[in-house]
Amino acid sequence: MTKDLKSYQAAVYLRLSREDGDIADGGKQISNSIANQKELVMDYLKSRTEITVVSTYTDDGYSGVNFERPEFQRMLSDIREGKINCVIVKDLSRFGRNYIESGRYIEKIFPMLNIRFIAVTDGYDSINEDMGAI
Repeated sequence: MTKDLKSYQAAVYLRLSREDGDIADGGKQISNSIANQKELVMDYLKSRTEITVVSTYTDDGYSGVNFERPEFQRMLSDIREGKINCVIVKDLSRFGRNYIESGRYIEKIFPMLNIRFIAVTDGYDSINEDMGAI
């Protein structure tokens, strides 16, 4: 049971850079790691009935150093349009590698936009009052 009975329309955000994964090696369109990230997030969501996945955003082959990734930008657009009020990632490193910019989104921008942020394997959920711990 969550502390908040609100329903959430979620974005599942997946990212893998060329250096991280296997798309450069085998010519796969979607790397195994992307598939594994998605499976982990979807498994997490099985017991979270208040969360409905609206869309999945996948930046496969993009560095996490900057946030000018095509699918990340599409997700931000959907957030601004009110389609999304929750962002879910496997872990913080999949969200971004620039920790200052990642923190700006997680601590400033998303709260201002009333966006719930969940990093599954890091045990972080912004809905929890005690520093987001799940």
